[in-house]
Parts: sequence; structure tokens; C-alpha cells
Amino acid sequence: MAASLKAKTVLITGCSRGIGLEFVKQFVRLPSPPAHIFASCRSPDTAYELQQISRDNPSVTVLKIDVVDKLTIDSAALQVEQILAGSGLNLLINNAGFLLREAKIDDVTEETMLSTYKVNTVGPVLVTKRFLPLLRKAAQTYGKDEYSTSRAAIINISSHWSSIDINDIAGHYSYRCSKIALNMISKNLSIELEADKILVVTLNPGSVRTDMGPDNTMSTEDSVKGLMNVMATRTKEHNVLLYDYTGALLPW
Repeated sequence: MAASLKAKTVLITGCSRGIGLEFVKQFVRLPSPPAHIFASCRSPDTAYELQQISRDNPSVTVLKIDVVDKLTIDSAALQVEQILAGSGLNLLINNAGFLLREAKIDDVTEETMLSTYKVNTVGPVLVTKRFLPLLRKAAQTYGKDEYSTSRAAIINISSHWSSIDINDIAGHYSYRCSKIALNMISKNLSIELEADKILVVTLNPGSVRTDMGPDNTMSTEDSVKGLMNVMATRTKEHNVLLYDYTGALLPW
């Protein structure tokens, strides 16, 4: 199914490790990979594996984006605009995230709440806002009248921990709240961008073994493989809804 994901231009945040890095690996392995894969992270100079992928694959451009630093977002956008030379951006994946493990309310502080919200909620808004003109350009020049990741789409990586309905263990106050807010951002965008026919989808990658979740059981490879399959099949009927990596619909 992932082979049907045919976005020509893709930008991903948080690519130095984990799910973001795996996205880059799987995009370059597609039968028809994107012409341009913009892989961003906070510290490109120390993202050694990502840099090696870029050297081996001319389609991959490594960018510096710290999602809480507007200057880096603006600088990266200028680079993307220059490389695309008048073309649009088909797919934006807001993947960069931050997790603090607050088991109980006594663990929560003002600092943990605000720092998590800034990365997981404010960051995707700032990135989306800056790259929206390129997404709109891609949507306007796409030959088919459809919602799809091939035309123009914003993918917000959320979490099953953002679901109020399935929360039965509590904990993770900052992370849960920041991702719930991200879900609302997705809803707002889906309404505002309806006239542009820009798809907005919220995805849960599952419990993945990363630095954020080292004790989880699923590999990044399996998670991203599932996410790629889901992205390839999203249309207007899936706009804004929360899906997991298997394609299952999750409750808000």
C-alpha cells in the first residue's frame, strides 16, 4: 500500500532519530520516491545517520528546524522555496515532539506543562503557518479534484494518549494535554482549509521503541510502515479524524 503514496515533495520535522528518521528511510525506499524530501531537525550537525542518508540520496535535503524557534522555521522555508523554484509542497508531516513522564499530579510543574505545550502544540502551528503558502500552491496546481497526500496534506502526529475516551490509566499530564490541543488544531485547519482541498489527518504511531518510549515493544520500522500505508489511503472522508498506524479510527 505504501507504494501508492506518491507525494512529490515532503517535509518532515523531528528527523534526527526515532519515527522522523524512519519516515525518511521509508520515503527514499518507495518505488516512486518523492523528488524532494526535506528532513528537518534541531541539530543537523550531530544528526549523523540522517546526514549519511542525505549523502546517499540526493533527493534528501537536511534542514535545521527547531519548532519553537521561528527564525529557524523561516530560514528553512526560504531554503525550501528556493529549491522548489516555484513548485509547491505536497506533504507536511508535523512529527517533532516532546515527552515528560509525569506519573501523578504531584510531578507536574508549570515548566513541564508550558515546555511540552510549546513543542507539541505551538510548534506545529508555527511550522504549518509558514509552509501553508507552499501547500496551497501544490493544491492549486494538482491536476485532480481530490483530497489526498499526493495533492496537499498536513499530517499531525498525535497519540492514543490524546484520547479522552480511552484514558483509563491517567498520568502524562503535559503530553496528553498538548496532544489534545494538537487534535483541535487539526480540526480547525480542516475547516479553514476546506476551500483549498488540503487534507488534514491526525495519526497515532502506537507504542514505539524510541528515546521517548524505550520500554515500548513496537519497532519504528513497523510503526512508520503502518503510518505510510494509512497516509496513502486517506481521502476527504478521513479529514481530521484520529487514526492509528493500522488505520483504525480512534475516539477523541
